[in-house]
Amino acid sequence: MSKPIIILGIESSCDDTAAAVIIDGKLLANVVANQLVHKQWGGVVPELASRAHQQNIIPVVDSALKKSGIDKKDISAIAFTRGPGLIGSLLVGTSFAKGFSLGLNIPLIEVNHMQGHILAHFISDETKQHSPSFPFLCLTVSGGHTQIVLVKDFFDMTVIGETIDDAAGEAFDKAAKILNLPYPGGPLIDKYARLGNPKAYKFTKPQIDKLDFSFSGLKTGFMNFINNETSKNNGFVSENLANICASIQQTIIDILITKLTKAAEQTGIKEIAIAGGVSANSQLRETLMNKKSELGWRVYIPDFSYCTDNAAMIAITGYYKFLKKDFTTQSTIPLARYAMK
Repeated sequence: MSKPIIILGIESSCDDTAAAVIIDGKLLANVVANQLVHKQWGGVVPELASRAHQQNIIPVVDSALKKSGIDKKDISAIAFTRGPGLIGSLLVGTSFAKGFSLGLNIPLIEVNHMQGHILAHFISDETKQHSPSFPFLCLTVSGGHTQIVLVKDFFDMTVIGETIDDAAGEAFDKAAKILNLPYPGGPLIDKYARLGNPKAYKFTKPQIDKLDFSFSGLKTGFMNFINNETSKNNGFVSENLANICASIQQTIIDILITKLTKAAEQTGIKEIAIAGGVSANSQLRETLMNKKSELGWRVYIPDFSYCTDNAAMIAITGYYKFLKKDFTTQSTIPLARYAMK
């Protein structure tokens, strides 16, 4: 009987410190420590984030190991997020992983954060039903990225469309900030949008070639709209908050789904997945399920716990890299920008 493959995953790309343990592809523990310190600043402060990671990393790893019932001496390898992300935050996770690897004399596995989001669909847990079949398209949307990825195999991924400026998640957060909603604003826009009319206000959708996206113009147009309306009525936002949120949310989702539909038509692929923080948006999830019926797509939507940054997605990516013996060395450094190979 072969020895089980046990992977400890570490995620520290932004403001969440996370650790997870996976055995033979099955998740045993997934622990995330959020950083509340950023709320008062209305966004992530890199220096504060890296300091918080230093405080959280050991307790989070200890918690994950205890919850999994795994002794650190039995771990086969440690996987960590090399990038992309905030360099100070990545340094904490990378340094911990390298020290852990060295101390236990086990392999070290670097993981691309965006690949991790996509491969989260292959995590096996008690709620898991189905994973996408290759090839599939994955709309990966977060605060820092918006991409359509053609996934032919676990590590054969090609970005066929991406934002040329701002990300969809950034557009949500910027709109929320303009509306004076507290950080993080994206989930609040989703919450208020459920009570509003998505056709109440019309915002211009950028016309971008091919399968690429743009959200900078939408952000500017939205800010000008709010400024113009509040100059005429100071109470405009509070009186119409639900309708404003529903309208801007619908506009962003329309942009995403239009390009995803185009990609599916061009490739002939009907296996469609979403990943990243914005994949937790209820309207996006509902719209995808409607497309499933309308276009015959087979749709894969991650559990909420795998949408935002987490270490389970890093551990499962590490597991598949372990099977390939795709290890890295102690000389590996974190990368703020790290394109998928």
